[in-house]
Amino acid sequence: MAFPTLQPTSRDFSPGDWPIKRYNAQSGAEVRILYGSQRTNAKLSLGYDNITDANAQLFLDDYAAQYGTLRTFTLPNAARTGWSGTSASIDAPPSAAWRYEGEPQVRSVRPGRSSVTVNLVAVI
Repeated sequence: MAFPTLQPTSRDFSPGDWPIKRYNAQSGAEVRILYGSQRTNAKLSLGYDNITDANAQLFLDDYAAQYGTLRTFTLPNAARTGWSGTSASIDAPPSAAWRYEGEPQVRSVRPGRSSVTVNLVAVI
């Protein structure tokens, strides 16, 4: 099973931060140490509004196939459709895979139609 190739109607992206450890002395001085060369903990929330229940089921099926938050996967190009910036900007970092942060949220809109929200986390 692969992540559904539907075009999202909304997208929220947080690019994450570089792995930094902060140390504070009793005097209040702060020292920061960089522990990597790539950002971590990027998050992507995709919304799919007013889709058929059959399409909503695709997200539930993929979540089950990935064993929930266990496995990683690549996003289809359709997940970036509508973004006019470079695709590398929302592939933080470009070599990252994605995993579910939690279960897909399915909301019934009317009989036969649903809205789905999927929250993802980038994994290096």
